[in-house]
Amino acid sequence: MRELDRTFCKQANSAVRLLAVYRYYEGLMPRTLVIGYGNLDRADDGVAYYVINSLRRRLGQEPLLEYNTGLEDLGAQTDAIFLTQLVPELIDTLIDYDQVIFVDAHVCEDVPDLHCTPVLPAYVPSAFTHHMPPGMLLALLQALHDREPAGYIVSIHGHDFDFRRGLSPAAEMLVAPATESILQLLRQPGEDRCH
Repeated sequence: MRELDRTFCKQANSAVRLLAVYRYYEGLMPRTLVIGYGNLDRADDGVAYYVINSLRRRLGQEPLLEYNTGLEDLGAQTDAIFLTQLVPELIDTLIDYDQVIFVDAHVCEDVPDLHCTPVLPAYVPSAFTHHMPPGMLLALLQALHDREPAGYIVSIHGHDFDFRRGLSPAAEMLVAPATESILQLLRQPGEDRCH
C-alpha cells in the first residue's frame, strides 16, 4: 500500500508541476480572440465556421452549433467565435484582447490557397456597405479606445460559393492546415509567425 501511495504522490506532484508550468506560460501568452466570419449557406464562404470548430476542439472547447456565435462563453485565454460578418459592435469585445486573428475565405488567384498575413489598423473604405474589413475594425478600436492588439488574418481559398451547405473538397482539405496556422500564431507570441 505504501508503494501505491508513493506512486500516487509522484503522479500528483507531476500534475501540480504541469499545472504550474501551464499557468506560468498562460500568463505569457497573449489573450487572443479568433474571429471566423462568413455565410454557411454559401458553401466555401462558411469555411471559417469549420476552422473555428476545429480550433475549439483542439483547445478542448465545445464546438459551436450553427446558431451559436461563441460570444456567450468568452473568458478563456483563447476564445474562438463565428459571425456572419464583422461589425463595429465587436469593438467593445476586442478591448480585452492582446491579439486578434481573423479567419475568412478569399477568392484571389494570386494569393496562396492558405494565406496568413498581419493586419494593421487602417481606414479602408469598402465597396460594400455591409462589409467591414479587419483593418477597419482595428482602426476603430485604436481610435475609440487607444488599444492596438496584434492582428492577423488566416484566409482560405474558396472555390464554390453556390447557395448550399458544406465545403468543396479543396476548401475542406485546408481546414486542418488553417487550424495549425492559428495554433502556431498562439504558440509563438511576439514574432512574425505568418508563413
